[in-house]
Amino acid sequence: MLKGNKGEWSEIYTLLKLLSEGQLFTGDAELNKIKNLVYPIIKILRTESTVNYEYLFSDNLIIITGNGENIEIPIENFANQTEILLQKIKNSDEGAFTIPEIEDFLTEIKCRTLKAKSSVKTDINIVIHDFKTNTKPNLGFSIKSQLGRPSTLLNASRATNFIFKLSEKLDKESLIIFNNKKNFVEKFNILKENNLYLEFVKPESSIFRNNLVLIDSLLPDIVANILVYSSLSNNTTISDLTIELEGKNPIEYDLSQKHNFYEYKLKHFLTDIALGLMPSKVWKGIYDATGGYLVVKEDGEILAYHIYNKNEFEKYLFENTRLIRASTTRHEFGVIYEENGFQMLKLNLQIRFTK
Repeated sequence: MLKGNKGEWSEIYTLLKLLSEGQLFTGDAELNKIKNLVYPIIKILRTESTVNYEYLFSDNLIIITGNGENIEIPIENFANQTEILLQKIKNSDEGAFTIPEIEDFLTEIKCRTLKAKSSVKTDINIVIHDFKTNTKPNLGFSIKSQLGRPSTLLNASRATNFIFKLSEKLDKESLIIFNNKKNFVEKFNILKENNLYLEFVKPESSIFRNNLVLIDSLLPDIVANILVYSSLSNNTTISDLTIELEGKNPIEYDLSQKHNFYEYKLKHFLTDIALGLMPSKVWKGIYDATGGYLVVKEDGEILAYHIYNKNEFEKYLFENTRLIRASTTRHEFGVIYEENGFQMLKLNLQIRFTK
């Protein structure tokens, strides 16, 4: 019997919901439906183990083909099962759970797993009819659900650690107090009280560093600054931290003509993370999620953030993400250590959606 958390069940919900509706609705940065921008769905592609299945729309039927089979199921069956699944996901208070009520239907439509491979960003592939270009592209989408806890855009790891050097050495007593503090604002208050500041050295991972440089040569410095700003205060949203960047202008860009350097570069950074960039893999600018994002809202509505509509997609990411604090022990950051006669500190980057 299939078992998963709310995010994993949301992937199956997305499949059933889209098959019951036959349309892909787009959204704006405030998670509102853009009514005049809708894409008809021709078919949905799904891989189970080594078998590729196609879910094709034909009048009032969904035709499922794959592994030599040809199965016809009324679309209304998908609509019924979608409603059952949504209520079960919303009402569950368990970490991982089963839904026996839809198990037979999932077997019938050849769904034997809940989640796509974690090695790629694409959770579902959809062939749409694009009226603008009169083409039928096969687009890969990453699914983000609001039915459970907020989804993560960039997972924490040692590869997302950034290394800093203290401007001067902290005395032994203050050092002990700093390292024993759990709250980062309190930690950084100790540095401020001692008139110390952090000098950015480099990201811990050379692969992640080069991935950032590929996007923009100064992006490592920009990200390092928002890590420091978020540790100095309770500001954690990307949009708020960008305002702080523009006010302090640590890179010393020429802002006399109101160029939005920081916002522009961070939007590109978030977009590349969303569509393929992973910290521990060499990034060559090739997108896995060639379509964009599908967001499952709290009411069950699904909105597409399509890279064809790049401005709305970037704005959605920019206005709906924040930095969060990962486990300091697991990822080995947040304490001052000594290296080559200097006191050093690592900060960790993890990005999550606000809802």
